[in-house]
Amino acid sequence: MIDWTQVDEMKLEMGTGFNEVVSMFLDEVGEVIARLESGADPETLGADLHFLKGATLNLGFSDFADMCESGERLVQQDRGDAVDIDALLVCYRASREVFCARLALNAA
Repeated sequence: MIDWTQVDEMKLEMGTGFNEVVSMFLDEVGEVIARLESGADPETLGADLHFLKGATLNLGFSDFADMCESGERLVQQDRGDAVDIDALLVCYRASREVFCARLALNAA
């Protein structure tokens, strides 16, 4: 679900700015997730999935990023209606929960 090696590499690269970068990523991703929750727009779905894939890969959300990539391919094939938005949202929430729980545990 989470590529912890990626997270550890990001921590090393960001140093003391890691928490700020994570917060920024989660805020930006949260905005797009909120749009998907309120109803995916077929006109922006491909771009939204592309953004989510890239942003969440940086955070190590490997399973979610893979789902976004698959959805992005469907959109490119004019099959955006086949993207399982509900499954994407479930995966994101679960990934975020695991990610945040481990960061909180490490901070304690």
